[in-house]
Amino acid sequence: KFIGAVEDEWDLFSDRFTDYTVGAPIGFGASSIVYAAEYCPEHSAGKRIPCALKVLDLDSLPPHSLALLQRETTLMSLSKHPNVLRVRGSWMDGHKLYIALRLMNRGSAADVMRYGWPGGMEEDVVRCILQQALQGLNYLHVNGFIHRDVKAANLLIDDDGTVLLGDLGVAADLTEDTSRHQGSSSQHHKPKIITAEAALRSQRSSSSGSSNGHKRISFEAPVSGSRPKMGKRKSFVGTPCWMAPEVIQARHYDFSADIWSFGITALELTQGRPPRSRESPQRVLIKTIQEAPPSLDREGGTFKYSRAFKEIVDSCLVKDPSKRPTAEELLQSPFFKASKKKSYLVGAILKDLPPLTHRQERRVAHGPILHGTVDSWDFATTLNSPTNLLRRNILEQLASEDTEAINEDAVFDMDAEQHSSNRRSKI
Repeated sequence: KFIGAVEDEWDLFSDRFTDYTVGAPIGFGASSIVYAAEYCPEHSAGKRIPCALKVLDLDSLPPHSLALLQRETTLMSLSKHPNVLRVRGSWMDGHKLYIALRLMNRGSAADVMRYGWPGGMEEDVVRCILQQALQGLNYLHVNGFIHRDVKAANLLIDDDGTVLLGDLGVAADLTEDTSRHQGSSSQHHKPKIITAEAALRSQRSSSSGSSNGHKRISFEAPVSGSRPKMGKRKSFVGTPCWMAPEVIQARHYDFSADIWSFGITALELTQGRPPRSRESPQRVLIKTIQEAPPSLDREGGTFKYSRAFKEIVDSCLVKDPSKRPTAEELLQSPFFKASKKKSYLVGAILKDLPPLTHRQERRVAHGPILHGTVDSWDFATTLNSPTNLLRRNILEQLASEDTEAINEDAVFDMDAEQHSSNRRSKI
């Protein structure tokens, strides 16, 4: 059982496709489409529950991305917290994976800003969003997980103002002993972590799901209820604008890397975009290492912000990770203790916002759909993350002090089709 887990506020859905009515698409990814749907099981007296249905074509996923999809789906199915998006049902049909999720009608915080507040949002709104995100982030941290891709596009908002932390596709388990797997190719130990090793049980039929040709996916649960012993990671994961310096520099990192990303997200919500978002990915990473951390401009934007808010942001964006606060410490700060209830978001930013499906239709009418169109429902960041080759190139050029020599076309290790889309939409 996860530490801090709560009883479900929403019933689990079924793993039968016939129990769902599929509606309009609300999000697109490199190999997935997310639809608005309704859950209407048999013997429910016509009761319909709105939900989201993510459909992935597994044949189009490379092995590495499939492994990270397994990680995400497993973690999202096991997490029980009011501020972490949870899988409600999942099944296989041929080569397609169906994942049923709670429908977050307002999309992501990034999507809300895109349509209503392109210059950023006022302090009380930002604080309310961030406080809920911190609750979910603290839940993951207490249970030994780093999110590794905290940003406004992964903060999902519902009609009642609830904010959920989504996109767990690159989350890492710090309770894994990574030292056993480094430096010895002869020792083929498998890490005992639910996110990496609890693979999708796509070929395992359940008695309730096999009769109609669909296959149920089962998940393994953690067995310890005590706070796990934490380690550190070195892998190069995340989105450039939000990545912590220690992640870029190949140093060991832990939960504090999420706190840096959280600080960047705070700036993103006040400015409408993250710092350095108009730079190339490699330039962003270089400046993150070489330049002073970005800071909150209290009076130069659309809204004015308090000194207390600036101090919170500055504390998160300290280059020394050991000096950053924890998620729990941030939650206990006077700034976040003064956060308004989630219902405040309804009147402040949601009441006049068109439904997500309508915003999606308007976006489609205006042009091609890119990765960032409705970030809230495209959880597959694994296909768009910078590679270790990018980090090696940057570190080599930094060592030689020749940052102009970085080849922008050679640093991404991805398919050409994905490369073109990601270059336009990720940064």
